[in-house]
Amino acid sequence: MIDFCIVGSGVSGSTLAYLINKKYSIKILDKAKGPGGRTSTRRYHNISFDHGSHYISSSSSSFHNFLKLLEKKKFIRKWDKNHLDLSFEIKNHSKKFIGNKGNNDLCKFLIKNVEKDFRKEIRKIKFTNNTWVLYTTKDKIFCKSLILSCPFPQSLRLLRNYLPKKIKNLRVVMSPIITLMVAFKKNKNIPISSIKIKNHIIDKITYENSKKRFKTDLSCWTIQTTSSYAKKIINKYKAKKKFYTAEIMREFNNITGQNKKPFFYNIHGWKYAFNKSTTDLKSYWDSKKKIGLIGDWFIGPSIEDAWNSAQNIYVKIKKNPPKIK
Repeated sequence: MIDFCIVGSGVSGSTLAYLINKKYSIKILDKAKGPGGRTSTRRYHNISFDHGSHYISSSSSSFHNFLKLLEKKKFIRKWDKNHLDLSFEIKNHSKKFIGNKGNNDLCKFLIKNVEKDFRKEIRKIKFTNNTWVLYTTKDKIFCKSLILSCPFPQSLRLLRNYLPKKIKNLRVVMSPIITLMVAFKKNKNIPISSIKIKNHIIDKITYENSKKRFKTDLSCWTIQTTSSYAKKIINKYKAKKKFYTAEIMREFNNITGQNKKPFFYNIHGWKYAFNKSTTDLKSYWDSKKKIGLIGDWFIGPSIEDAWNSAQNIYVKIKKNPPKIK
């Protein structure tokens, strides 16, 4: 039987798997078709869109050193191009890194030696005979210890009967994000990599061609909406994709001065993108029940926060390891 099942292959789940893989047998489960969580990259033929996190940055020396390691191993590289910040927000960190093929390269590096099972959506979880049983749509998976790296609402739904009140009562307000991936005919080699705008619809825009991952005659963009706009449409955009794509495109054209129809597009919603507030915890671990929770939602919205949550529970597991028979 597997020592640890980790549900979710985003940065927090992948980081923990990397840290404990030498001591325990690990299996990562994810309902998606590949790793990454919100660092996921969508690919269309040879074109890629970072429709989750547009880039990776650090504010601490520990995470910066980790990124430098990945850079040395050629999984990520600096994205030192022309970034326009029209929101005039003050940032503590300005260096931006991107994956060589996609921002989920970070997670691919972390779990390359870990057993993985994708397209596995967990419907129900039970703890019986000192064993965790995970029910998917097709089968049951058994493990001795269980870590969920899902957004808080999903974790709460699956584990409500096994979590203490202090966890169930955490103040977590998850906010949605909508991303529009769009390509236009005729690429003009625009000298801009990203635009931070934050108006009533759009929060940021990335010119994907600037990442130099692919060669194409198309002009490719990822447009991320504000959380306030996404909140209004997150539960209905799938039924009216053309309408909301056109609405976002009108705003995009106003900002960029373009007036084109897209050659193709795809719209994606992240219902639980980030926690608007923060909690007093960085992770949760119960060595007796052999259960834990990790995720950026404990700390903040960044990739670094997800990494820190995994580092935090790793220390707890080392200090109070599960009693695995």
